[in-house]
Formats: sequence, C-alpha cells, structure tokens
Amino acid sequence: MSEEAAADEPSGEATEGRPRVGVVGSDDAALVASVEAAGGEAIRAASVDERGFGADLDAVVAVGERALLSLAPTPPAPILPVAVDAPLGVAPGSAGAAVERVVAGTARTVDAPVVGVAHAGGETHALLDVTLVTASPARISEYSVESEGRTIARFRADGVVVATPLGSRGYARAAGAPELAPGSGVAAVAPISPFAIDPDRWVLPLGTLTLRVERDEAAVDLLADDRREGPVAPNDPVRIRPTGTLQVFVTEGRGLERH
Repeated sequence: MSEEAAADEPSGEATEGRPRVGVVGSDDAALVASVEAAGGEAIRAASVDERGFGADLDAVVAVGERALLSLAPTPPAPILPVAVDAPLGVAPGSAGAAVERVVAGTARTVDAPVVGVAHAGGETHALLDVTLVTASPARISEYSVESEGRTIARFRADGVVVATPLGSRGYARAAGAPELAPGSGVAAVAPISPFAIDPDRWVLPLGTLTLRVERDEAAVDLLADDRREGPVAPNDPVRIRPTGTLQVFVTEGRGLERH
C-alpha cells in the first residue's frame, strides 16, 4: 500500500484526550486540516458509501448533501453538515470556525427526524423529503394528503412533496412551502406544479402522514431523498412517520444560515 493510500485509511487507534472527528465527502482536505488544527483527530472515511471510521467517534463532518444522506438513518455520532443547503448547514467559508466549536465541545445539538416511508413495494427512510411525482414530464395526476387519518387536501398536480425541517430548504421550498425551524416537529407539504392559480401549502404535525394517488391518469414514482423507490399505484397509501433521529450540531451564530 502506498503512503498516500495509507494516509486515507482510518487508523482505528484513538489518540488519547483528543476528540475523534470523522470526515466524509468530497473536497475534505481543508476540513481534515481544520480538525487537526483545532486539536481533534481527523478520521477520513474510506468512502461515502462504506464508512470505515474505525473506533468510536465524537462527531462527523459531512461535506455535501450526498455525504449527509449516506449517514442516515444511523450515524455514528452527531453531524456537522458542510456545503449542504439546509437549515443548520454550514457554508464552506464558515466551516473552519464551526469545526473549532465542535472540537472544543461548545456546539450544542438539535435532533433532526428521520422518517420511515411504508408503501406497497416495501419500506425505506428519508432524512430530507418524500415525493410523489409523475414519471413523465408535463403529466399531472390527482393526489391526496392525510394527517393522522384526516383528509387535509386533494388536488391535481405533477406531484406532492413532504419535507422534514432539515429538508425544508430544498424541493419543498421551491414548490412554495415555508422553511421550517429545526426541532419544530412539523413537516412542510406542497403540491408540485399544481393545476391551480393559488394553491395551498401546509405545515402539519410530523406524526403519521399519508399520501395517495387518487386517479389512474399517469405513472407516478415515489422518491425518498434522492432515491427512486418505485412506482405508486392509484389508492395505494404511502405512509410517512418519524422512526428515529440524528443529532445535528448548532454552532454559535448559525441557525437558519442562508448560502
């Protein structure tokens, strides 16, 4: 094994007294240096999909959305998301200062919900959002939204998106839903390209939400975060409910920071 390759492998040996911080994602060299400069021990992952961190960690720095999503649903430690357009995401220019606070132990954490998604094809999870959308462009269908068994809305649109607080700055906000405060315990729900002049959007308790395709007009796909989970047949329920949490660091001066 070359010296360069060996440097990228996790050592698996803790440095006594130094916080162990995993770093996963692309373009992470500067963050590794920031961790070491702050007095921590940086442990680089072998890859995003195969997190070979070795021994227990005190924190994980996730660089980019793909890296963040790879850590769900069971991350090895609280997460500092960098270069992720989400509430609590840290802009790259602020990452060094945020890492210092994490290593110093002055950053608090907030729980971000992970939702389970049950559908006819099986079960999966989502950290940011769950979407039903027509498989072909410029095709619409009819959808319904239920909250705790009560029908909230029924509408015609290209699709519908349900976002957690951590995901509320993404697809849902582009569809007109509000950005949600971390730890609020609610979801943002919005139709995608609705067949209406002044469509509604909803903020609903993140309990049990149910989405349905109400008409057999066009093929509709289910997406959980950035993963296509398969087709959804008319009247088949897609049930969304919290199944766990992961901890996200909040550093001083950083709440709903915009990039």
